[in-house]
Amino acid sequence: MSATADAPAHFRRGATRPGPLGLIREALVEVTQRRRLIRYLVQADIRKKGADTLLGNLWWVLDPLLQMAVYVVLVSVVFQRGGDGYPLFIFCAILPWKWFQSTVYDAITSVTGADRLIRQIQFPKLVLPVAAASAGVVNFVFGLIPLFALMLLLYRERISTTLVLIPVIAVVQFSFNLALAVGLAALNVFYRDVGNLTRHLMRLWFYLSPGLYAIEKLREQAGDIPVVSQLLLANPFAILFTAYRDVIFDSRLPDWGSLAALLGASILMLACTTYLFKRVEPSFAKVL
Repeated sequence: MSATADAPAHFRRGATRPGPLGLIREALVEVTQRRRLIRYLVQADIRKKGADTLLGNLWWVLDPLLQMAVYVVLVSVVFQRGGDGYPLFIFCAILPWKWFQSTVYDAITSVTGADRLIRQIQFPKLVLPVAAASAGVVNFVFGLIPLFALMLLLYRERISTTLVLIPVIAVVQFSFNLALAVGLAALNVFYRDVGNLTRHLMRLWFYLSPGLYAIEKLREQAGDIPVVSQLLLANPFAILFTAYRDVIFDSRLPDWGSLAALLGASILMLACTTYLFKRVEPSFAKVL
């Protein structure tokens, strides 16, 4: 009889790694039970970012406005494009993109940046990228302040009841942000080039998304090649940018079918990245 068979039942259970569904279930339990820890990490992150600059958290309001001004000058003044309402049009893309960008960058270093803590204390490491993604929500909420100010000052005619749908679209984006955050946090532990590569890919991703231009331009450019057109339109931010513009800029309902498809794909991707994270988590302390 083997030594494993002779061992007590609880030791035999501890020696066996659960399967994919077991690891995902374990991750859900860990995140649920560590809600207070996640809340503390989010608050600490907000305080740290606010203390690192002279203007503190005010930058979360000023930064998207300054970025909007840069793109308005580039597109409207230099290239003589854009059209009526372009500042609001571009702001509808800048706001969700900055949320996504800050979430990804913070999540990539969420585990490697806590290397000393991981080596000293036993706790579920999944709370680190989850906290980074949750802190990004605060960034997005602060960004709504200049959005509503811009609409009140310059675009009152575009204020409508469809604005209440912004949180619905934000839930879809949060699911996508979280899925990518968990996966990149795990990969960066073993491949430290992930951060540098991601920064370059993010720039390309934004320009391939209909951020500076309408999605109709994307359809026109790729119309002759149906496969390319479908791939470009399947870009998550082609769906998200269009949805935000529908409810903010055009005062109409978004494409619920596209949003539902993106939400389903994001949940599936989150399950996959959570499994990956939990699968390699036991090696973190050794690698770090």
